[in-house]
Formats: sequence, C-alpha cells, structure tokens
Amino acid sequence: MKPQRPILDWSNLRNWTNPAHQSIMAERLIIIGGVAAGMSAAAKARRMNPALEIVVYEKSGHISYGACGFPYFIKGDVTRLEDLIARTPAQMAAQGVMAHVCHEVMAIDPAQRTVRVMDHENGRLFTDHWDKLIITTGASVNRPPIPGANLPGVFTLRTVEDALAIQRWLVEEKPKHGVIVGAGYIGLEMAEALQAHGLAVTLVEMADQVLPGLDADMAALVQVELQAHGVQICLQQPVKSFVGPTLVREVVREVAAMVQGDGGENGRLRIHEVLTPGSILAADMVVFGVGGRPNVTLAQAAGIHLGQTGAIAVDEYQRTNLPNVWAAGAAAESKHLILNKPIYWPLAAPANKQGRVAGTNAAGGQAKSGMVAGTAVVKVFDLAVAVTGLTEKQAQAAGLNAASVTIEASSRAHYMPGQSPIHLKLVYEQETERVLGAQMVGKDGIAKRIDIIAAALHANWTIHELAELDLSYAPPFAPVWDPILVAANVAKKS
Repeated sequence: MKPQRPILDWSNLRNWTNPAHQSIMAERLIIIGGVAAGMSAAAKARRMNPALEIVVYEKSGHISYGACGFPYFIKGDVTRLEDLIARTPAQMAAQGVMAHVCHEVMAIDPAQRTVRVMDHENGRLFTDHWDKLIITTGASVNRPPIPGANLPGVFTLRTVEDALAIQRWLVEEKPKHGVIVGAGYIGLEMAEALQAHGLAVTLVEMADQVLPGLDADMAALVQVELQAHGVQICLQQPVKSFVGPTLVREVVREVAAMVQGDGGENGRLRIHEVLTPGSILAADMVVFGVGGRPNVTLAQAAGIHLGQTGAIAVDEYQRTNLPNVWAAGAAAESKHLILNKPIYWPLAAPANKQGRVAGTNAAGGQAKSGMVAGTAVVKVFDLAVAVTGLTEKQAQAAGLNAASVTIEASSRAHYMPGQSPIHLKLVYEQETERVLGAQMVGKDGIAKRIDIIAAALHANWTIHELAELDLSYAPPFAPVWDPILVAANVAKKS
C-alpha cells in the first residue's frame, strides 16, 4: 500500500494555522505529470532543497519511463518493458519524493494554491495545497475525430499502457495487415516494429512526402528505403474512416461470439479496413503516428497563458504568467535557436532539460533554459535519418535568403569494410554564409555527425568556420575529408 497524505483542504488549514508555526512549515512543491520533464524537475528540486516537500501526481500507472523506446520494445529489440522504466514510485520515495500514479489532477486553483486530485485506484477526490507548482502534463497523440477511430485494434502510442496493449494485440490477435496513420518519426519506427512481427504494413500520410519535416529531396531517400523493405506508402491520403466488419454474416458471427464469451479472433467487433479517398486498405490493426498536441486544458482553465503554438507560454526560467507556477516538457513551448521565437518541440531531450530548470527554480535556485536547434535522429530500417536547425523549406518560409548544397560522400575510407554513402544537405544564409541547418541520410555515422552541425549552430558559425574544423580521421571511422567538410567546402564554392 502506497503511503497516502491525509485528505485535507489545505487552504482552510493554512487559514487557521498559527502564523508563528507557518514560518517553520516546509514549502510544498507539487508537480503535475511524472514522466521526462516532471521527474527531472523532482530529482533536481530534491537535490537543490532537501527540506522541500515534493509530491508528483501522474495520471497513468507509471512514472519516469522512456517512451522513445516503445517501438523497440514492441519490435522485440528490448525484451523487458521494465528496462524502459528509470525510476519507480518506491525508488522516488526513498529519495524523498512522493510520486502517486493513477492520480489525475482535475483542477488548479491559483488563488487558493490548491489542486483537486482524482485517485483513480481508490475512486476518491481530494484537495492538496502547493506553495510551488510545476506543470508537466505532456502531450496526447492526435486522434482525429474519424468514424471508427475507437474500434478495438486502433491504437495510439504514448504511455506504458499503450505499448503493452499493442504488444498484447500482436501476440493474441496475430494480425496480418497493419496500417500506420502518419509518416513522422513514430510512424516510421512503428512500421519497422510491425513488419518485424510479419505484418504487411501500409503508411498513410496526408502530406506529399514521408517525414514532412525534411526537405522533399531528402525525404525521397527515406521513401526508397521504406519501399525496399516492402512498406506500402499512400501519400496525400487523409483517412476517411475506420471500418469494422462489413458483411452482415460477419457482424452476426462476432456479436454471437461476444454474447457467448468467445475470446477468439471473432470475440469482438474490431478494425477490418481503413478507407482513404483513393483506396480501401486491409487492416487488422492501426497505429496513430501523427504527432502530439500539448495537454493544456488544465493550465488554460487556471488562467495560465498559452503561446501562439498552442502550448504553455514560458520565459527562459520556465515561468508561466502566474506566480510560483512553472511549466516544462511537451506541454510547454521552446525557443528556437535560429528563428529566435517560440516553437513547439516536444522531444525527450528538451523536456528533461526544461524540467531540470523548472525544478531548480522552484527549489529556490536560478537557472535558464537554452534554445533548441531542432536536432533529431530516427532509425528507418537500415537507415539513420537526422536533422538539425532549419531545412531549406523552413528557412525560406521564415523569410531567410537560404541556399543549400547536397553531397554524397563515404562514411569511412572507401577501402574499409562497413563504409557506406552519406547524403548530406547543408543549408546556409547567402548574405552572411551563416550555417542554418543540415539533414543527413545514411547507414553509418549519422547521429554524431548531425551533432557536429548542431554545435556549429549554437556557435553561430559560418560555412567557412565549419570547413576549418579539425575532425578525427582513421580509415575504420571516417575518410580524411569527412562528409561535413566536403559539404562545407562545396558551399564555399557555390
């Protein structure tokens, strides 16, 4: 049994407490949300201020898990889901942080400095008081209001429970046809995961390319890789509906099976087809991979301002517009290094950093968040696909006079085993020759090379400074002219 704090209305308690006693009462920090940003905030706040009372309320059944590893758990590369969970509530309690799972914060009262919390395990609603509040409510997977979207066999992937449900469906239902809605990072990772289970996989994407965040010429290389592995791709095809059994006899058989309690494959109505304007796709399961939207309803109802992106507006200290209230992670905005304006960038690395800053400041410290360059990498079967900064398309949309060069160079000395081509697109500003971003596609040495460009962006380098880098060389690891140097030198000549 988890230790439970007494159910009290803390606002009334503070009203009658002797003021002399109030001065010695420990301040109480409540954190709403217990995944990347929330647990980073809790851990940092605990190190900063040992006297601080820290309570975390997490809606799901787990805290501190690595959601980025879910596709690899589903695929089978990670054999134990426990390996993706960094900390349990018991481990956090041993560090002086009370983390309550299956506890959903239903409302925030800034005037009384209270939250209303629903304990879903015990079916009770109670009020808790805070002196400091950090909101890390994360994001939800976009599940558009499409007919049939709630049929059994249609999944999102955000929580531990989601990952377990998908794995259970694969094991118990043995689907043969999988449809992924959305060809972003999660969609491509899940295409590989489902194919590993023997499914015929179709990717459905509204845009005219996979990975819409890349330039079209680089995305085309990724599409070739997907098709080489047998993935069917339907571009510019919004989903119209998800369809269950269509024949009367199938409906009768499945309803009869439900009445009889048959647990077999006809034991319930479930997904059978996905309809788009141009096709009817067989589907024994569907996974939404269409990105997320910030969970801001709770914050907005409390009077917390949202930014133009729709996420919570924060300053460099992760402060919201309300006193003693911070926000971090996928619920909050980030500031873009190149554009120098707020963007929505709900990835794990920025979430952890923002949580650390919010925890520091809530505990009485003074820390600032850095800007994000928009650096990311994704595995697509045998390829690594990476991006940092602005694509050429994004730079031009921002009004920058951008140019680019695209090169193909070897990842290692050409005579070494394991060498393979790297496709690198370098984007820069024509007048200043400032580096604006890069995209890379290849099988070898991609992730760390994109980090070099990210560092150059943070240093505000030009293509000339990039070309002068003294990079390591040895035949098993890199050619004497690294692809980054090749691209920078080509850009200098343009």
